[in-house]
Amino acid sequence: MSADFPLAILAKAPIPGETKTRLIPVLGAEGAARLHAALLRHALEIAAAATSAHHITLWTALDHGHSLFLELADRYGIELRAQPEGHLGVRMHHALSSMPGPGLLIGCDCPMLTPVLLNHCWKALERADAVFLPAEDGGYALVGTRRTDPQLFAAIDWGTPRVMAQTRRRARELGWRLACPTSVWDVDRPQDLQRLRRLLPHLVE
Repeated sequence: MSADFPLAILAKAPIPGETKTRLIPVLGAEGAARLHAALLRHALEIAAAATSAHHITLWTALDHGHSLFLELADRYGIELRAQPEGHLGVRMHHALSSMPGPGLLIGCDCPMLTPVLLNHCWKALERADAVFLPAEDGGYALVGTRRTDPQLFAAIDWGTPRVMAQTRRRARELGWRLACPTSVWDVDRPQDLQRLRRLLPHLVE
């Protein structure tokens, strides 16, 4: 597989009170929104270092014309597309099925992603039907597929610690081979802020 690969990023607009809500008790609504914006900028920086800009699509939510989305599209030359209505599985399947072939999808909450790790996940699709980066909270920070099937994302309890385990069952039912190169952590809870400060202190106020 070529090192240049399709990459989708799902992101909400950094609207106070609508993003990083579990961090509001610690950072306040404005601070949580600023952290979300910083994480999104970081995710785009990593993405642009891993693959060509014309392969990157930023799938937007909440406010599709938000100034941050427009700034990032102008800076990196990436495509902006609106996420469809529906649960997370519907939105991920839509983004993956909009690609011309195999590709990867990430959010903007995982500071552990690097260009090297993204390329490693892409190459894992040479031998697997899907690649995941399981997260400590029971979800995952990356999914990549060789082909798409909505059943991969069916009957999943999104936002719970059961997401990755249920997804593994869906994959087994499809007869898919999975690759999970490593596990990661997301920035979702107050205790995650301390690790983020150690890893990327410039992202945290």
